[in-house]
Order: sequence, then C-alpha cells, then structure tokens
Amino acid sequence: MGDFVISESSNGCVDTPGFKAAGVHCDVRGKSDDRLDLALVLSDTPCTVAGVFTRNRMAAAPVRLDRELIEQGKLARGFVANSGNANACTGHGGMTDAIDMQEATAIACGCDPQEIFICSTGRIGKRLPMPGILDGIQAAAAGASSVAADGLNAADAILTSDTRRKVCSIEVKTASGTVHLSGMAKGAGMIEPNMATMLGFICTDAVVKGPDLQAALGKAVAGSFNAITVDGDESTNDTVLVFANGVSGIEMNPQSPDWDTFQSALGAICEDLARKIVGDGEKITKVVEIRIEGAVDDAQAKLAARAIGNSLLVKSSWYGNDPNWGRVMDAVGYSGADLEEESVQMWYADDQGSLQVPAFRKSVVHEENLEQWKQIVAADKFRIIVDLGKGTGASRIWSTDLTEGYVDFNKSE
Repeated sequence: MGDFVISESSNGCVDTPGFKAAGVHCDVRGKSDDRLDLALVLSDTPCTVAGVFTRNRMAAAPVRLDRELIEQGKLARGFVANSGNANACTGHGGMTDAIDMQEATAIACGCDPQEIFICSTGRIGKRLPMPGILDGIQAAAAGASSVAADGLNAADAILTSDTRRKVCSIEVKTASGTVHLSGMAKGAGMIEPNMATMLGFICTDAVVKGPDLQAALGKAVAGSFNAITVDGDESTNDTVLVFANGVSGIEMNPQSPDWDTFQSALGAICEDLARKIVGDGEKITKVVEIRIEGAVDDAQAKLAARAIGNSLLVKSSWYGNDPNWGRVMDAVGYSGADLEEESVQMWYADDQGSLQVPAFRKSVVHEENLEQWKQIVAADKFRIIVDLGKGTGASRIWSTDLTEGYVDFNKSE
C-alpha cells in the first residue's frame, strides 16, 4: 500500500506533470482594472475527466455544456474559466457564448472543441463580453506554461469575492512510482452543501478510467465540497472537475493495491480546498466544525448538521461569542432528523477536539460549564458535537458565523 504527502506549498494545477496553465486579464467586469479574470489549464495529452455539478435548476450555460461532455464520456485536453460573470440566466445567447468560448479555445490550442470544458463564475444575468474573452483566450493559449507563476496566475484568475487564492498539491507514493494530484478552487459567498458558487479543478497524472474517476470524485466531494456552508445559498455555477492525463503510466483502479490511497489523496485535496473556501467566507470571523453522531443513518445526520450550520440565529450567536446552545438544539429539533430530547447530547469542543465540554446531556443542562463554553466559542475555530442517541449515522460539515460585514458586503453592487 502507498501513502501520500500534502505539499506545504503549491503552484496549483501545474504541479502535476503534463499540465500547463495561464491566467490573463480581459476586463470581464468592465472596470478597466488589471485584475486577472480568465484561466486556462491544458494537458499535453488527452485526459479522462470526472465532474460534479450544482443541483440548482437554474444551472448556468457552462454547467449544462460540461454535464453533456461528462455524460458522453469524451476525453479532454483542459478547461477555460472566467470570473466576474456567471453566464447564468442568459438564455440561448448564453449557451452560444459558452460554445464560442469552447470553439475559440480549441482553435487556439489545436484540439477538438469537445475536448474543452468551460466554467464561469460571477454576476448572474449578464451576457459575457465576448470580444474581450476571445482575445483573452488567444493570449492565454499563447502564454500557457508549466512554470509556477503561470499556475498561480490561473488560480488567481478564477477568484471573485475571495481574498486569497486556494491551491493544493499532493504526491502519492506507490510501489510503481509517484502519482501527483494538484488543484485550485474559488469560493467565498453563496456557499452551501451540494456545492455553492465555487469552482474546483484537480489534475492528476495517474491512469484512471472515466467511470472509476467519477466514482472516486463523487466520494471525495461528499466529505468536502458538499460539507461546507457559509450562507446557505446554492449557486447556479458549482463545478468540480478532475482531469487524469496518465503521463505517470501508473494505473489506478479499484483492484489496484494503491487505489485506497489514491481515493484518500483525492479526498484530502478536495477537503483542503473546501476548508480554504469556508475559511475565506465573506467577512466571517469564525469557522465552526459541526459533528453529528448517533443518528438513525448518515442522511439524517446530514439533516441535523445542515440545520445547525445554516441557522441565522446560531451563526449570529457565534459571531457574538455567545454559547447559545439552545439555538443549536432548536435547529436540531426542526431539522427533520429522528430524535427525542431524552437521548440527545451536545458538547462544545476546541478545534482539535481534545477539549470537549458538555452543554446538554439527555435533558440535563450543564450550566456549571458556562465559562468554558464562552472560552471555546470566543476562538476563531471550534467544534460543536451532537449525539442524537439513535444509531450509528454520522455527518460533519464546516460552517461560519454571520457578521454585519457580510450584510454590508452583499446589500448592493
């Protein structure tokens, strides 16, 4: 069996051999600044691809286009992603724009249009400024390389309200050699389990068949990108894509001795990027890990976790350093999870979980621990643990507090 190591520094997708990238400015926002707003990532060789997308019924044109490519099981060479404009709720014209981006990239890179995925993120309801975007695609294709600066420029070009880039790289050690995984993501607001206004891109040099890669990504997303919430809003553009170009020559499949390690590494890179998203939530001051245990099943545990993580009352109390456990119990109670008050237990815990202080245990309130609760929730990271006492179902999500800054940031243009 192999093992894996998460790099202390990452240059995004170019840390995987056989991939090159670029990030350019083409003034998508129309603000005449020099902000990078279009990213291109290409593989030297065709890749198998897996994708997971938003469940929002108002899915953006790029999402609908990419879903079709995944369903067709085609090989791919890479993707183009713009920030500053979501190309969502833009009708037939928006789909035409997405296809034009696809075709322009294919011409510039010398491949088939069906080998290019398209992603967009930003403001909903406006058509893309296509002349600038098409020029940007040409510039990105001409300048794409495997050097670190271009990998980081690509990671910067997909950001919207983010305050920092989000990249991660992992090396998987196997008996046959080293497999690389590297990626980048964006997201800060409109973040909710089932993914949010976020994009995530992961590249690997492993040899992985499409169905196996799709199954692995689905499992990885469940415990990462689908386990974060900032404001409870699920976006129109959520996309996570994994590209496997196979240049390492090392095959990964469920029968491979290192498959479990590869699956764990994919889960780890998704979790790292997801936690960076929630940690960069719009104007937040706290990240709270919510753990539900003892549910009838995992699905019911998720109901309880999501109810806590999305409660405005709970999130506001976190911002005020108020250990208002009653609001947590209220959210659990209306979540739809099967429970009785006499079986429910709750603890406040530090970020590592080494200190767990009882708050409510089977109808008994532990008011004697009030000062410890206050100390825990005053930290910028802590945990809430709830045991429903009904079974073995469990779930974990990361959430944030709700601040005046969030309201000010989102109340207008």
